[in-house]
Amino acid sequence: MLFKALQVIAFLFFIALLAIKTHDDEGKVDPKLEFLITVSWPDKHPDDIDMFVQDPIGNIVWYRRRETGFMVLDRDDRGGLNDFIMVNGQKVLSPIRQEIVSVRGIVAGEYIVNIYHFAALTGQPVPVTVKVEKLNPKVQVVHYDTVNVDHGGAETTAVRFIMDKAGNVTEVNHDQTSLVQMLNKRYRERKAG
Repeated sequence: MLFKALQVIAFLFFIALLAIKTHDDEGKVDPKLEFLITVSWPDKHPDDIDMFVQDPIGNIVWYRRRETGFMVLDRDDRGGLNDFIMVNGQKVLSPIRQEIVSVRGIVAGEYIVNIYHFAALTGQPVPVTVKVEKLNPKVQVVHYDTVNVDHGGAETTAVRFIMDKAGNVTEVNHDQTSLVQMLNKRYRERKAG
């Protein structure tokens, strides 16, 4: 009889442990992203490289419009100008030169990724790596390449890709177009009209 009572107590203790067990996923943030577009250039490089991305609707995300449509520019890296934080009154530098655009939803059509050499402090060409990753259902590199921008004001189309309504990339090319000129034209039209 005492043995049966101990078994019941042990069983109830085991059930109580299962009920109070914390889940490993508690507090986990799982953002919904479809694509990541990453532009990077050599660590500690002082030049300011900017990324412009246009979606199929015509929205353009860039340093002056960091969020539009499903696209978000996570950080405008200005080369050596803003890659530090202050800790106890001391500058702590970050050597990483990188801009990231996250695409949080699927809009079928063509996306254009341009690189713009905003500030050329070194006077030398800068190798810029462009990576486009499809994240769902598993990570897949859609495009990876390095382009050189050789002077301030230089703009180049790093990649254009076409996405279908399921989020699959069906075509990749490098046909050149200027998103900076397109933005300037839109600005002039708004100002005039």
